[in-house]
Amino acid sequence: MTPLIDVVFQLLIFFLFTLKIIEPEGDFNINMPLGRPAEAAVTDAELPPLKVRLEADPGTGDLRNLRFGDRDLGGGPEAFRALNQEINRIVLALQNVGPADADNGAEAQEVELDPDFGLDYKYVISAISACSGRVTAEGTTVPLLSRIKFAQIREEEQPHVTD
Repeated sequence: MTPLIDVVFQLLIFFLFTLKIIEPEGDFNINMPLGRPAEAAVTDAELPPLKVRLEADPGTGDLRNLRFGDRDLGGGPEAFRALNQEINRIVLALQNVGPADADNGAEAQEVELDPDFGLDYKYVISAISACSGRVTAEGTTVPLLSRIKFAQIREEEQPHVTD
C-alpha cells in the first residue's frame, strides 16, 4: 500500500509542476458602465480619454462612420487602419514625453468607445483591436493602449422593455 501512495503523490507533484496557467482568451481589460455617473465623478487618469464614436447604419447594423475625436475616419476596414495609426501616433508621442510607468504616459491614457446601440459586434471588436495593439510586418504584436471603456448609452438609444 505504501508504494501505491508514493506513486500517487509523485504523480500529483508532477502534474502540479507541469500545469501552465494561462489567461482566458478575450480578456480585454474593459471597464463597462455601471449606471449613471455621479455628478462629481473623477477618473483616475490624468489625461482626458480619447473618444472613438462608431455610428451604425440603422437598417443593417453595418459601420456607417467612425469618428476619432473631431476627425471623421470614414467607414470600412480603412477606418480601423486609420484609427490604429492615430492611436500609434499618440502612444509614440506619450512615450517621447517621458518614461511610461503606471502613473503617466501611455499606461495612463484611456480610450472611450461610443458605439451605436444597433452596431454589429464585429465592428466594436475591430475598434478594440485597433486601440489595443498593432501587428508589425514581422508578425509580432506591439501593445498600444490597455485602458478601454465604453460610454454611457444615450437616452434615445436605450432599449425599451415591454411586459
